[in-house]
Amino acid sequence: MAEVTLKDVRKVYPGNVEAVKGISIEIPDGKLCVLVGPSGCGKSTLIRMIAGLESITSGTVSIGPKVVNQVEPADRDIAMVFQSYALYPHMSVYDNMAYGLKNRGTPKAEIDARVKEAARILAIESFLDRKPRQLSGGQRQRVAMGRAIVRKPQVFLFDEPLSNLDAKLRGQMRIEIKKLQQTLGVTSVYVTHDQVEAMTLADVLVVMNEGRAEQIDTPIAVYERPASTFVAGFIGSPAMNLMKAKSTGEAGLDLAGGGSVKLREMSTPEAGRDILLGVRPEHMSPAPETDADLLLDVSVIETLGADTLAHGHVAGGKPGGGELVVRLPGSTRVNVGDRLPLSIQPGMAHLFDASSGRRI
Repeated sequence: MAEVTLKDVRKVYPGNVEAVKGISIEIPDGKLCVLVGPSGCGKSTLIRMIAGLESITSGTVSIGPKVVNQVEPADRDIAMVFQSYALYPHMSVYDNMAYGLKNRGTPKAEIDARVKEAARILAIESFLDRKPRQLSGGQRQRVAMGRAIVRKPQVFLFDEPLSNLDAKLRGQMRIEIKKLQQTLGVTSVYVTHDQVEAMTLADVLVVMNEGRAEQIDTPIAVYERPASTFVAGFIGSPAMNLMKAKSTGEAGLDLAGGGSVKLREMSTPEAGRDILLGVRPEHMSPAPETDADLLLDVSVIETLGADTLAHGHVAGGKPGGGELVVRLPGSTRVNVGDRLPLSIQPGMAHLFDASSGRRI
């Protein structure tokens, strides 16, 4: 096992297309780092550079104390699990898992012990004689992970391994991967566009946007103190409400779409400054109108069972301005057309600079 360190890593393709723009990350030994972001943000390019499948334009990638920029993929002591299972269809599960070890000349008895131990960990012992076509998608992904485990690498790399599975199976496999990584204690890098996977799996979370790392922190820190409006809008479901506003000073904000907001136990920037007010849907709750921070004119209701999502716009404004959504307990009785007084939980409002999008 070893820590993985990236220092100012960049990737520039022909035509001066910069896919990765100077990313530095330190992944401690035994921890799981998740790279999350929308399609095209550079996360798969970054993990392929760690694997050695993509050349590095500048910067360094180190595994343990060794810089591996010029080291061949086969010599980096890593194991990669891809989105496609990449299993040999004519081989049994056992032979698929053993194949890499046989090519390395590993003794037969050691191969047998490693394959059976990995199969036990992944609960696929009864499938060792089957062919991949006889397995479900989740079972095939377990075999792909088993093939990585038997190599006993210093680092695991996962490139969107669950994206081919249905929602229920993805949830189950997510838990299995977390258990597996904790059991083996192998440093891991995991790429996904799914924020739920990112939040639940990561020890270190890297939110990427257009080739940059917008924020690197623990999942809870990213959720509670997003560094930018991009992070605020990407992490969390539903996304954080972001409303254009102008500071009036003395904890007051005038919303661009009309209406105003009072912020309790918070100071606002100097009067006249253009800002973006961020509030997560779950950080607002019904309140007596005299104590409300804002009033929501409800236009759409989503009933989810345990929760109810109420969509609308801030009273005193106009449709299309100051739009927001609030998450309410499922037992809350609210109807389209209601005017809902809401209070923002103390300290749970977020202020961002309107021009840069960075946290104030």
